[in-house]
Amino acid sequence: MFTFEDLHGCKVELSFTPNTFAVASKHVLILVQHEGKWLTTIHRNRGTEFPGGKVEEGETLAEAAIREVYEETGVHVTDVAWFAEYAVHAEPLFSKTVFTARFLSQEPLPEEYETIGTAWLAEDDIFRSEPLSFYMKDDGMKMLLQEVKQHDRKW
Repeated sequence: MFTFEDLHGCKVELSFTPNTFAVASKHVLILVQHEGKWLTTIHRNRGTEFPGGKVEEGETLAEAAIREVYEETGVHVTDVAWFAEYAVHAEPLFSKTVFTARFLSQEPLPEEYETIGTAWLAEDDIFRSEPLSFYMKDDGMKMLLQEVKQHDRKW
């Protein structure tokens, strides 16, 4: 397990073992790489970040991952796979499940979406993006990318 502090001063625990945390995950984060670049979205308020969001009623975590990627980026994915989970010791405590997925195709985003665009970025460019979402600035995001590369040489 990898432990760090986020930018809000909350303890965060990152695990690569399923069901590590007592609190059920109701949020997802999805890592998609295609042609050597990572899929990011540009959120209207937060800036550049990986796609993700909340699980809706009656939806599995994997279904939420597929939906969130499409809603935020217009990208269709396949081979959605559990990769990690992390718990944020905020009030209230919550956990988020991290998935990897493979790119299938991409459609243009309608203008009324919550995001203002999609960017396929090289790893080094992600963390130099301006504005960069607050949650992308902590050690956990870099650790996730390192682990994905180590565990899946097909990227």
